[in-house]
Amino acid sequence: MSAPEAMDGWTLPCAWHRLKRAAPGLALGCLVAWTVPAAPAERTSGLVRYVADGDTVYVRLAGQTDQQAVRLVGIDAPEICQDGGLAARDALQALLQERTVELQIQGQDDYGRLLARVFIYGADAGRSMVQQGWAWSYRFARQPELYAAEQQAARAGRLGLFAQPAPEPPARFRRRHGSCKVAP
Repeated sequence: MSAPEAMDGWTLPCAWHRLKRAAPGLALGCLVAWTVPAAPAERTSGLVRYVADGDTVYVRLAGQTDQQAVRLVGIDAPEICQDGGLAARDALQALLQERTVELQIQGQDDYGRLLARVFIYGADAGRSMVQQGWAWSYRFARQPELYAAEQQAARAGRLGLFAQPAPEPPARFRRRHGSCKVAP
């Protein structure tokens, strides 16, 4: 089971991946708490200043001077050091770099990044990344994948990462090698 972060309209009030190892009973309680709908997502806008990889950007939020790391909800792109990682980063960079985006913030992850759906000119950037084959639709447990149909179409069309015979999902890569995030 992979670590849940947030899904459309849902947030996780505890550090699942840490708890499931240290205190399985408490982790189960958090999982039950996670099934309760969260408050409506906060909406804001900002300027994308840096694209770290295919699912993480740094945004200067409206009215602020500092940049905030934002993890796109619903997708999982290859690590930057993973095969396809640079291409995925380049695709997201072409889509968002130095553009004003709308954010639908759904929470914060264990690394302090905002978890958000990101929209550019009204289009969902996460959906676009999966449609082009540069990211996997992210799923937790039995919850539906946000972009499952888009991923299926990208696989069928052998787009982006799916042009490879057996692209390695980022979660599997991270289990074997760890993360290789790059901060601005």
